Amino acid sequence: MTMYIMLINWTEQGVKTVRDSPKRLDAAKKLLSDMGGSFKDFYLTMGEHDMVAVCEAPDDAVAARFALSLGSAGNVRTRTLKAFPEAAYRELINSLG
Repeated sequence: MTMYIMLINWTEQGVKTVRDSPKRLDAAKKLLSDMGGSFKDFYLTMGEHDMVAVCEAPDDAVAARFALSLGSAGNVRTRTLKAFPEAAYRELINSLG
């Protein structure tokens, strides 16, 4: 499975209905699970981003579909980062020769 870091911000619509946010998070977890992925961690954050999620998905296409599905509901905007765990990082660096 591939890891992704999702940086999430509420839209104006999402903030207006912030009390529904936990239900939307539950729905997002189910959606990603139905796509073959999962949430590993989720954080409410202070600063440039409102929330951060650490997720796994089978591939980039699933991650993209998931992010597009979230965005199309109009409550959040996401930025998704493909994440390489430490072992993969070390392997990549070692392959440089």
